[in-house]
Amino acid sequence: MWTRWRGWSPQLTRQAEEVARVLLFAAAREAAGRRHAEICGDSVGEVMRAACARFGTDFERLVRSCTILVADEAVPADRWWDVAVGDADEVAVLPPVSGG
Repeated sequence: MWTRWRGWSPQLTRQAEEVARVLLFAAAREAAGRRHAEICGDSVGEVMRAACARFGTDFERLVRSCTILVADEAVPADRWWDVAVGDADEVAVLPPVSGG
């Protein structure tokens, strides 16, 4: 409570970061327990790390096999930390699908 009394809050420290709208589909939605979330981060890597921390280990395991899209373009896992995310960006988490 002392930190609130002094005027500090975690939300205030995040103002410099961008907030992405993360869209969750199929098994990712089930693991997270929701369809979308607003998550802070300046890169895809930061957003995915924050999403994994928020949604837990089942989500984290699933994300490793997902396709991540930003502005309708796939972002390979080895480039997550290089691709910037802005306030207007949507980050889609698409689990693998099987067909027949």
